[in-house]
Amino acid sequence: MLSLKKNRAANAASQPRLVRRILIGSTVLFLGLFLLLPLIAVFAYALEQGGTAYWMAIKQPEALAALRLTLMTVAVAAPLNALFGIAAAWAIAKFEFRGKNILITLIDLPFTVSPVIAGAMFVLLFGARSAMGGWLLDRGIQIIFAPPGIFIATIFVTFPLVARELIPLMQALGNDDEEAAVSLGAGPLQTFWRITLPNIRWGLLYGVVLCVARAMGEFGAVSVVSGHIRGVTNTMPLQIEILYNEYDYVAAFSVASLLALVSLVTLGGKKIFEWKSRQHIIDQSAYSAQGGPVESTAS
Repeated sequence: MLSLKKNRAANAASQPRLVRRILIGSTVLFLGLFLLLPLIAVFAYALEQGGTAYWMAIKQPEALAALRLTLMTVAVAAPLNALFGIAAAWAIAKFEFRGKNILITLIDLPFTVSPVIAGAMFVLLFGARSAMGGWLLDRGIQIIFAPPGIFIATIFVTFPLVARELIPLMQALGNDDEEAAVSLGAGPLQTFWRITLPNIRWGLLYGVVLCVARAMGEFGAVSVVSGHIRGVTNTMPLQIEILYNEYDYVAAFSVASLLALVSLVTLGGKKIFEWKSRQHIIDQSAYSAQGGPVESTAS
């Protein structure tokens, strides 16, 4: 690891100073124009009429309902996607079977399908005019234009995130630890809880953080299936759109600032878990190379 850092530093130092300054300056300029300035503008507009107006906008019943629905959606989507991601990554990384490439392709499907199209698919599948939707409505179960539809749409657009983080991680870690545990008499569940899960914990948390961030900010698919019912099916992004279209800019940017704060906290957690996951892989590689335990820098 130390030699890798030295090589990177040497490569960076070998570049002409003018090239380094241009690259760094371009990066800072780009981030300032397209990230920092819009973020500052959101908080500036939100606080334009003072803290009282800001707090009153946050306390509006519709804004609070949107916040509750957003958090409820995250609470449903993140655990389910974590379970699916673990199962899918374990199957793909640890076993060989027919249809493996098809499964990998299906996992990537939400990345290639527009969220709006995904929402339209669920409307066609669960809408009142569909066979399944009509059957459910006859039994008092409403999916579309209700929270369950929002949950399903959000799960669809976010389910690749955990799996796509864990698959390369499990492949990099290999099967040596699991095989050693099995040879010592450990069962499948015992092997998973004591070997596999501790090895992937940081990558799992990183994937969950990505899932949470995407779930909170999802707009396209949720917009199609929600029906935009105020106080019932509006998540925070939908509530922001409605307030902005009604020219209630202070309230719109106040809710947007709250969402931005959550996003910043999520970004911080993402970077921490990303670093922890990378350090764990480095430690595992050092363990395998030395043939013995090493002190973990990620613990």
